[in-house]
Amino acid sequence: MQNFLDPAILFFVFGLLAGAIKSNLEIPQPIARFLSLYLLMALGLKGGFALARSGLTAEVAISLGCALLLAVAIPTLGYLLLTRLVSRFDAAAIAATYGSVSAVTFITATQYLDGHGLAFGGHMAAAMALMESPAIVMAVVLANIARRREGSTAHSHSLKSVLHESLTDGAQLLLIGAMAVGLITGPAGEAGLKPFAGDLFKGMLALFLLDMGLLAARNLGSLRGESPKLLAYALLAPPVHASLALGLAWSCGLSAGNGALLMVLAASASYIAVPAVVRIAIPEARPALYFGMSLGLTFPLNILAGIPVYVGLAQRVL
Repeated sequence: MQNFLDPAILFFVFGLLAGAIKSNLEIPQPIARFLSLYLLMALGLKGGFALARSGLTAEVAISLGCALLLAVAIPTLGYLLLTRLVSRFDAAAIAATYGSVSAVTFITATQYLDGHGLAFGGHMAAAMALMESPAIVMAVVLANIARRREGSTAHSHSLKSVLHESLTDGAQLLLIGAMAVGLITGPAGEAGLKPFAGDLFKGMLALFLLDMGLLAARNLGSLRGESPKLLAYALLAPPVHASLALGLAWSCGLSAGNGALLMVLAASASYIAVPAVVRIAIPEARPALYFGMSLGLTFPLNILAGIPVYVGLAQRVL
């Protein structure tokens, strides 16, 4: 219940309600884009400053290894299951969506941990960046294989072009660049940028979550008439993926804060980076499925209920 009293979460709920009643309330696209870039830059700076204080440790390397393992395992398992429900192209697109990560879910989780005094490493922002691309590359490879089976190569994309597009994505580069700036400037940079990266952060997050609530409500309609099994996947995959991350974090001895963020990353689904690439690279897939499932169902589930549950489990087990 305490999670619902957080102003940022309440703005998300307000956005859901406004979208549900078809209000004309909206955040102009340029402002929404600015908010997204601000949050990624502020998160990167915070991570860099934290890394400057802690240095590179064994837990940093282990956490990044766990993140990479999950980034490969989750889309692989998802694809094998989803091919029983939808076409190979839709299965590849949805598996990529759920194998990648949601930056906003991760940012909201860091704010939740800060509010509850649970420490976590700044390197987890690097783990988020690391988990974004493998699923995209795997999905395009699987789609190319499916085309060859059907005797069509009309929409095939080279691995080189997909890698370039995934690794040079502006948002991801900004996150990594901001982390590098924070790491290089250290405490002096943190003091100088405190109002920007600290004091403004929660208000900006609240405004962005308002926009996300509006978008989530308006994308639920795209799922009408779809298989109940797909809707069940959108709701059940996050806790299953989080459980995989929890077991991995426990076996590797990660701290509660880092384990909780690993669970959040595993449970989240991309609704920005992956749809942008998949829409071009796998045009045979239906955007209403992979975009509607991730933004209309999985994102609200994680924001409203998932984050506090994942954090609570991490505190109990780790």
